[in-house]
Amino acid sequence: MDQFRRIAIPAMFVGLALALLYAVFSASSNGSNRDPVAKYAIGTIADLDTSGKGDLAPPAPFVDGEGGAVTLQDFPGQIILVNYWATWCGPCEREMPSLAALETSKGSDKFKVVAISVDDPADRDYAKKRLGELSGGVLDFYAIGDGPEGWNVVYESGAGGGFPTTLIFGADGQKIAKLEGEADWASYEAVALIDSLLKN
Repeated sequence: MDQFRRIAIPAMFVGLALALLYAVFSASSNGSNRDPVAKYAIGTIADLDTSGKGDLAPPAPFVDGEGGAVTLQDFPGQIILVNYWATWCGPCEREMPSLAALETSKGSDKFKVVAISVDDPADRDYAKKRLGELSGGVLDFYAIGDGPEGWNVVYESGAGGGFPTTLIFGADGQKIAKLEGEADWASYEAVALIDSLLKN
């Protein structure tokens, strides 16, 4: 019996310590249930970052397909998925059909994919044509403005670390999440994320 106690009691403490470590790790991981958005950070959108949640969408202007000034505030009441992309960026082009598929399945007066080209303004016509090819004409064309201040919408939104970068802003204009790098926006987890945002 004494030998059993010498083994069982330390084993019990080790088990409790491991359980405590697991609980602490689970609570601080991306999949934590504390943040209802972070729990969707799996699969192709595993790098979803919610650390900037609550930041306001920048008021910096960009341009639409006709060259008119637009801001992220011009989509009132809509959840917007803002994707910064370029024709010289292979991963940007690869993910564009999935963004078009997401717009096709979920686009409405409550949700919109806003693809903003960061191509040089001199290449704007080509970028517009390329977006039409990559998205099957589903996505509206937007681009950064002319001059160095044209990049303000990118930098002020927290992007600029590489492309593609995608940000999601709520209907209230507050940032929900950011994802740097390529993703499959037509995947189950991405669609489930957008569905959950539309329900709340």
